[in-house]
This record gives sequence, C-alpha cells and structure tokens, in this order.
Amino acid sequence: MSELQAALLAIGVGVVLAVYLFGWWKQRQYGRRFAEAFGQSKDDALYGVEQPSSIEHSVEMINVDALDAELTEPADFPDMPPATEPCVLLDARCDYIIELHLSEPGTAALLDGLWQRKFDFKKPLHACGLSVRKGEWERVVAETQTLYSQFRIALQLLDRSGVISVAKLGDFRDLVLGIARQIGADTQLPDMQEAYSEAQAFDAFCARVDQMVGVNLLPPGNRQLAGTRIAEAAAINGLKLESDGAFHLFDASGHSLMTLTSQDGSPFHHHALQNMSCSGLTLMLDVPRVQSPAASFDQMVQLAHILARDLQVNLVDDHRVSLTDAGLALIRARIAEVEASMRENRLVPGSPEALRIFS
Repeated sequence: MSELQAALLAIGVGVVLAVYLFGWWKQRQYGRRFAEAFGQSKDDALYGVEQPSSIEHSVEMINVDALDAELTEPADFPDMPPATEPCVLLDARCDYIIELHLSEPGTAALLDGLWQRKFDFKKPLHACGLSVRKGEWERVVAETQTLYSQFRIALQLLDRSGVISVAKLGDFRDLVLGIARQIGADTQLPDMQEAYSEAQAFDAFCARVDQMVGVNLLPPGNRQLAGTRIAEAAAINGLKLESDGAFHLFDASGHSLMTLTSQDGSPFHHHALQNMSCSGLTLMLDVPRVQSPAASFDQMVQLAHILARDLQVNLVDDHRVSLTDAGLALIRARIAEVEASMRENRLVPGSPEALRIFS
C-alpha cells in the first residue's frame, strides 16, 4: 500500500468515526442513559446489535379476595379481539398490561381512581375496553359512556428516557389492583419482576438501534449564513419551520423524516429570521423513527447536496473534513444493518410502535 493510499484510508475512517460520534453525542441530548451500551464500542455505535431473547410473560387469574396470594399458576392471555389504536399497539415487551374482568358491564367511570393519577408515573398510560355493543377493544377515556365487559390497563415501561423505576411500576400495579377490589373485578396480570427484567432487556436492544446521523453544512472561511436565506432554501426544498425551532421535511403521512438545525443548536423563529445568522447547519436523520431508514438516508444525502449548492456551503464532518461518497456509503451500510435488526426483532422503523418507544 502506497503512502497516498494509506493517507486516504485514514481520512475515510476518520470521517466515518467523526460522523457517528457526532450522532452519538446528539443522542445524549434526548436523555437516554447509554453508558453501558456504548462503553465498549464508542468507535462504531451501530455495530454489535444484540438480539433479545424471546419474551413470553407468564400470567395468571387472581380473585380480588386473594390479592396477597402468591402468583404461582401461569396462564396465557386470551387472543386479543380486533382492536383500534392505541389498543392494538399494546406489547408485553414494553407495556405492563393488567386485565380487569367485570362481574357486570360498566362505563369508564369505574376507573375514576385511575384518571386522577394518570400522570403520576412519568410514562404513557393506556386504558382499553372491550365494548359490549361492538365486541371490539377500543380506547377508553374518562368521559366515555360506552358499556364494557373488560378493561385492559397498560403502563408503557420504556421510552428514550429509559425504563420506568420498579417503585413506580409497583405503584401502578397496586393502584389498578386497588381499583379492581373496589369494583369487584377479577384481574389477570404478568409477574411484575419478570416484566421489568424483560423490559430492561428490550430497552438495551432499543438503545443500540437508537441512532441519529448528522451531516454538517458549513460555509467556507468565516462567512455567516443569513436566517432569511436559510429559510428560503429550506422552503424551496420542502422543509417547514416548526415550533421546536427546526426545519422539518415531512412524509406523505405528516411524519418528520429529517430536520435542519443551526449547528450550535440555536432555534430558528419566524419572527427573528431576518435578524438571525449562524455559522453552519446540521441535517439530522432520526434512524428508528423513519420508515426505510437506509432509503431516507439516501434522501437526506441528496437534500444535503442540494442545500450545499443553494447556500454555497460544504458537506463536512465535525473536523471540517469533506464527506466523501465512500464514507457516506459506509454509513448507509451501517444504517441498513440497524434497519434489518429492528425488523428481525419485530420493531418496524417508523411504525406507530417505534414512534412511541423512541419518543
């Protein structure tokens, strides 16, 4: 290998590492505690995705007159009848689901104690009911007057901030079992410790595929980019400025595909664009939240080149080294690996389930 080839190879590797380290740093801003996930492989956070074990929750029927009894006889949940969102999304890997079997049909008013504490657990809480009239599961809210024969009360166990604490999960379990006692309902629920352990395993997998990829667009020298010029280029290419201070490119369903932000994180605001400027931009792709991440990355790179031409800027890494086609192709291959891993583990990128977990 000649000295020139060696130098080019070193530059290519440096570009890839810099881009992925930038993506890793951006992820930390979401609050997920990734220390263990990245501690052994900071050079390439997209490699080494572990496959979680098959998750089967053991459950049992409990009479409310014996709530203190040991959970010893496992049983399976019956097949879920046709359901509507969000009830169809309930998943034992990431939700702790308690069923209430009513002695006679009742309305959402039976769950008054639940509504009062809905926001106490710092994770999304879902209530679903089996409609007597329709024979289908549907979302239940406090004002619902529909008669139900069963309820499914579910607490989401994990999101980007990590797994819920054991204490809060225990509080939720006690709350729902207390409601069941008051209304004379029998309950069916998973073992809490087993559910928590499996949620931790699933969270570890989610942490490994939770990737953001960024491409920097920097003007040469010390030239600043005017806010109005950025907004014009963004609008021409279909990006819209949202309340979070970033320009978003949306898909046909209204989901954000990628964002364009100032490199230093300063938000853009409609009323301040004329007086604003920045030293560079970052185009970001939130990998697990988009459908077909590899194809979305291709679209992002294409958009980056168009913006670079329109704004007369360069595509560079955090060290102001130009991004090469070879380096971008390698990044795309890693994204494709993550996409395949998610699908293999029944977590489709950009799906409603992925959107609620990676939130």
